[in-house]
Amino acid sequence: MFGWGTDIGVDLGTASVLVYVKNKGIVLNEPSVVAIDRDSGQIIAVGEEARKMLGRTPGNIVAIRPLREGVIADYDTTERMLRYFINKACGGRKLLFKPRVMICIPSGVTGVEERAVRQAAMQAGAKQAYLIEEPLAAALGAGLDISQASGNMVVDIGGGTTDIAVLSLGGIVCSKSLRVGGDKFDDAIVRYIRKKYNLMIGERTAEDLKKQVGTAYPQGKTENTSMEIRGRDLVSGLPKTITVTSAETYEALAEPVEQVVGAVKEVLEKTPPELSADIMNKGIVMTGGGALLDGLDALLREETGLPVHFAEEAISCVALGTGKALSMLNVLKSNGLISKKIM
Repeated sequence: MFGWGTDIGVDLGTASVLVYVKNKGIVLNEPSVVAIDRDSGQIIAVGEEARKMLGRTPGNIVAIRPLREGVIADYDTTERMLRYFINKACGGRKLLFKPRVMICIPSGVTGVEERAVRQAAMQAGAKQAYLIEEPLAAALGAGLDISQASGNMVVDIGGGTTDIAVLSLGGIVCSKSLRVGGDKFDDAIVRYIRKKYNLMIGERTAEDLKKQVGTAYPQGKTENTSMEIRGRDLVSGLPKTITVTSAETYEALAEPVEQVVGAVKEVLEKTPPELSADIMNKGIVMTGGGALLDGLDALLREETGLPVHFAEEAISCVALGTGKALSMLNVLKSNGLISKKIM
């Protein structure tokens, strides 16, 4: 049984949900997908099991992603998904006491979106729900000492959003949140393949293509790698196989990647000169699954002239940060960095 005051940190992402339990570390990392029976409204599968059903369901079953671009698109489903993940993280047993839950949100969300996340957490069984901004959680998870009077720059690229922030003295000095992330990279690949080859591919195929041969910086690849993909020919309507090269993925991804680079430059332009000097020394820290796109670090290095490096646990950084934030609640509250809880 879980005892008094269990603390749970949740990285409620567009692409995946990571759950951190105090003293246990990250106990769960699953895609944020839910499969529902249309007729009865019952949940059939959640997480990895539901992801396998994306684009492959019969008429009465629908596999949906309840979060879009970092915010809740389907409130009821998000709440049910959160409840499932919190219970699973606690070993599926009946909780003696409701846990305190810290959830991270993109830095540009509105008050309405914030309230939706907080209420979903409360409905899912949290005793208290706190919210923390994603770049702050990413910096904590990456092990950066943000309490000093020294600048740190974090670029967190998730599934739905990219959060860029300069942090100093335990707070965010300047930041920007873009509704561009791994999903937009996938969409760009789907559009490119449809336009160039008249071939319709699913989002899972696009994601595999991005991971295997996708690149944001063609000079970074030693050789032009390629991958075979299958889809439906839009002219004949029949299944068809084509080979896509990394040079083509570079073309496909150029637009969303350019948006990310532009936003990084924009934040650097707004950064006070003293902090700019600190960032020159320390460089930019990249976190999030989207940051692992091949060549993105090299491109940022070339465009900004700054050192760029990845956080040690790039994908689980934000979840680790939410866990750390729970143990330093008082400090963060006094700095006004944690949204007030709802009892």
